[in-house]
Amino acid sequence: MSISTVEANQEHVKTVPEVPLLEVHNLKKYYPIKKGIIPRTVGHVKAVDGLNFSLYPGETLSLVGESGCGKSTTGRAIVKLDPPTEGKVILEGMDLSEISGLNLRKTRTKMQMIFQDPYSSLNPRKRIGDLLSEPLLAHKLTDKEEVDRKVNEMLEIVGLTKLHRSRYPHEFSGGQRQRIGIARALMLNPKLIICDEPVSALDVSIQAQVLNLLKDLQKEFQLTYLFIAHGLGAVKYISDRIAVMYLGKIVELGKTEDIFKKPKHPYTQGLLSTYPIPNPHLRNRERILVEGDVPSPANPPKGCSFHTRCPIAQDICRVQPPELTGLHHQTACHFPLL
Repeated sequence: MSISTVEANQEHVKTVPEVPLLEVHNLKKYYPIKKGIIPRTVGHVKAVDGLNFSLYPGETLSLVGESGCGKSTTGRAIVKLDPPTEGKVILEGMDLSEISGLNLRKTRTKMQMIFQDPYSSLNPRKRIGDLLSEPLLAHKLTDKEEVDRKVNEMLEIVGLTKLHRSRYPHEFSGGQRQRIGIARALMLNPKLIICDEPVSALDVSIQAQVLNLLKDLQKEFQLTYLFIAHGLGAVKYISDRIAVMYLGKIVELGKTEDIFKKPKHPYTQGLLSTYPIPNPHLRNRERILVEGDVPSPANPPKGCSFHTRCPIAQDICRVQPPELTGLHHQTACHFPLL
């Protein structure tokens, strides 16, 4: 069998429809703005404003966009660390908005988070062994001997040793602390992991190591990632699909290759024009500058939220908000770029 035939068969396998592991429907997260001596609500910050997407078993979907677009808030709302204002989050057919208490506690074993800051996310008063054993003990999943065995095993899996379990977080480097955060997220054998900018606080060389570790773990444990990031290099390397966010909404969603080669939304083109290309023949490519500042999520523009900065905006863009349309490559734009 030829290489081209194998690649074609692999591509065919990837496109076979599957049942989503995670479904997000009209997800919103609003924060009240209060004023006065006796606080009263005078408005809302619309951090996440109606997201719709699905995440399939074994894939990595990345959320990208400028700071303040709602990426991290989306991740926290999905796992109900910061419960959503409106919308549905369905994990393996179970609507998380309809469960609470013990049922939610049991469901949380299926979804975990890796946080951006590997130091502040670890309790500085606890040893590493205690931090890793805590999830197992809290959920009463195993006995003490089995806990110790799993902690030692997980430390080795992420590139550390059992000798590290007696140390405190401040005794490790940033990359090692993030490995500990990854190990903690894996202790309960979750199916979904929200990676909230897990490499942005690390040096470039360490970023590559952590990304490779995440990819290896995904294969070994059949993990599904929602990967939140600023860096387009990391996103291109680890993602199967990319969702571009702007002001609390998804403006483009598609396969990684399609997003990088044929972006349809002007905002996506602006983001990609800042991405460095090592090929010297492409360094003089036309750059699309996105001018101006991101509008306040407390008072978003009417119509298309991007029209105040868009170089091709028309009258309809200022009045009518575009819908996210398309089959495999979706765009929320009245005049998508071809």
